[in-house]
Amino acid sequence: MGWTVIRYARSETEAGIIKGLMESAGIPAIIRQEAIGKVYRLTVNGLGEIKILVPEIHREEAEKILASR
Repeated sequence: MGWTVIRYARSETEAGIIKGLMESAGIPAIIRQEAIGKVYRLTVNGLGEIKILVPEIHREEAEKILASR
């Protein structure tokens, strides 16, 4: 099962909220962030960005959930 990015978050809090939305709809979700973003709390040209991923088979459903919010 492959994973796909559904959203880039601006903060760990935002990422947690999106992950929770997915999980409450029965969609597995994970958060990925490069270590430099955690250490220095910055995002520059993709460095340190926070990604929310779901299994590819749930991408369309996840996008609909996000669009309705």
